[in-house]
Amino acid sequence: MNYKKGYFLFVLTAAVFLHSCNSGNSQEATSQVSALPTDFIQLQSGNADISSGYPGSIEGRDNVDIKAQVTGYLEAVYVKEGQYVQKGQTLFRINPSVYNEQVNNSNAALKTALANQTTAKLEVEKLKPLVEEEVVSEMQLKTAQASYQAATAQVDQAKSALGSSRINAGFTYIKAPVAGYIGRIPNRTGNLISPSDPSPLTTLSDINTVNVYFSMNEADFLRYTKAKIASEDHTGNVDLILPDGSTYAYKGQLENASGNFDRSTGSMQMKAIFQNPDKLLRAGGTAKVMIHQSIDDVIKLPKTAVKDIQDRFFVYKLSSKNKVVMSPIEISGGTINDYFVASGVKAGDKIAVNRIDALTEGALVLPKIIPSK
Repeated sequence: MNYKKGYFLFVLTAAVFLHSCNSGNSQEATSQVSALPTDFIQLQSGNADISSGYPGSIEGRDNVDIKAQVTGYLEAVYVKEGQYVQKGQTLFRINPSVYNEQVNNSNAALKTALANQTTAKLEVEKLKPLVEEEVVSEMQLKTAQASYQAATAQVDQAKSALGSSRINAGFTYIKAPVAGYIGRIPNRTGNLISPSDPSPLTTLSDINTVNVYFSMNEADFLRYTKAKIASEDHTGNVDLILPDGSTYAYKGQLENASGNFDRSTGSMQMKAIFQNPDKLLRAGGTAKVMIHQSIDDVIKLPKTAVKDIQDRFFVYKLSSKNKVVMSPIEISGGTINDYFVASGVKAGDKIAVNRIDALTEGALVLPKIIPSK
């Protein structure tokens, strides 16, 4: 009986041991199955480029409204809309007949004044020896001298009137004050034009150099200003994206177009200056100003690796035993594809870049380290 009882206990113990082993293997297998295959990147600190884009409007360096300075009928138009003209080139002619007659009248008045001056001078010269010989009184000489001074003043007045008449006659020929492209010409030959007309004869735009005006919000302006101070000069790293998606061939220079923020919008008016030797950019056009800023010693994270929960940002960091820890981070900026991390992670940390929605705190993973882009 004792033999049978011992045999029974041996068999029972072996059965319990085998069941325990099988159960352990089963749990391990189950754990392996539940672990999520997940890609991780190892964070590195390095330099980054921030590119900010702003819609802008293009204006020529000189945009001049061409207006008449005298009233008259438009007699000739020497240019066409869209034509490039040189400084000093004649654009329009107002009928000069009235103003030419004013020149003739002023010229005749000047000749009369000169004749009167000559007569008054001769009278003075005639009386001087007679006064010395006491033939006439000294009062007569003084009267003659006063007449001569009055005649001289009339000559000066006539010269001034002649000069004004000639200036007005010259204004009948309207010339380009700068070189540039002619805009729309609303008036035609025969129209009566005047300096008081609300619309100009045309607009002349000098586009050898253009200004692209845009607004920068306060946060971007402060970041740009700090970067400019840190690098001593940060005004030349500006690109222009044209409406067809291409990048303009020349770099621009950035300048303030205003000294204060607009209270209604909270933005600063800026301008980017571009050379335009090929005349590709035209006044009235639009383009996007791209400002590039370089940041040193920054940690970048792909946006796909960051989880946003109620305006707070989290990442899954690989810890010991192939488990992940949900860690909060602070964002200091970024690009289209990446965030710049201010705190929460450091160089060397391994961060999950996929399965973000499937992972949870303490989840078991099968990690695969992939190179960061």
